[in-house]
Amino acid sequence: MRKSLSLLLLSITFTVARAYATTWNEPWADKVIRSSTSFVLAKVISSEPEEGVKIRVIRTISGKELKDSLEITGFSLLEVCSTSGGHGPEFRVNEADSCFFFISQDKDGKYCIATPSTGFDYVHQGKVKATYRHSYHQALVPFDVYEKSMTAVFNHYHSLPYDKEYLSKFINEQLSKAPAGFDEEEIDTFFLQHVAMECVYHLRLKVDENLLLPFLNDPENFHNNISAARALAASGTPTSKQALLKIINTPGQNTFLQVICVWTLAEYHPAELKDLLRKTETSASEEQNSFGGNIMDPRVCTSIPTVKEALQTLIAKL
Repeated sequence: MRKSLSLLLLSITFTVARAYATTWNEPWADKVIRSSTSFVLAKVISSEPEEGVKIRVIRTISGKELKDSLEITGFSLLEVCSTSGGHGPEFRVNEADSCFFFISQDKDGKYCIATPSTGFDYVHQGKVKATYRHSYHQALVPFDVYEKSMTAVFNHYHSLPYDKEYLSKFINEQLSKAPAGFDEEEIDTFFLQHVAMECVYHLRLKVDENLLLPFLNDPENFHNNISAARALAASGTPTSKQALLKIINTPGQNTFLQVICVWTLAEYHPAELKDLLRKTETSASEEQNSFGGNIMDPRVCTSIPTVKEALQTLIAKL
């Protein structure tokens, strides 16, 4: 069953109370995690749209230690695209039982999350509504898997040690299984495989490409294709290059996925492919890309290049 880009892995839990006229360019998870200085588990005490979010820190998972109660009153990565009607960006954090936060402090000492819609992952009934890729694409993950895997990602981006033995075992266990789908009996495995591949991407792990290629070429699950394309970032083998090029050159292929493949190729700095990429660029799609979803979503202006633009950027760097 083919799923379109408009399908979210898990619908994001913040809601838009009005037809939002304020929009922003939502950052990807790696930028959110890199920019934060503390990764904490906290209880949300209160949340006021225009004032901020009051939390009580349960424990600091990693990074700069935070304790007791504090108030998040700013946004660290907010790139506003449009405003009207007198309404600026507002906090949309629910008063959840507990929630993981990626927190930073600005030059004035104010505590910040990335944007109104990312930089926090809710805990609900022993699972976490987690963002490993982008807030448009979330996954429902067991608490312990989330904490161990996301701690590894946070620590990697902050040059701190992490449990490599756990991650290696987890990744190999999940990716040794057949690619899972969205059916009820497979959805839990699908989410775990999503976590495994996104961790490979974030940690730049050199995983056997034979574990990833079935996901890259899965005809039934677009999200598996994306995660596998990203997870190949540390590979750079001739086989990986050809697999990515095949998708980029396939007529009628989803253009969002093609852009992800171009971005992964860029990780290899493939100077030997420059002439081939130039040829590919001449007929590449100029169709506008987006995450899809509700046009009233405030993240609607999140920037994704066309395939042609992505190729032009890559070629210019070779």
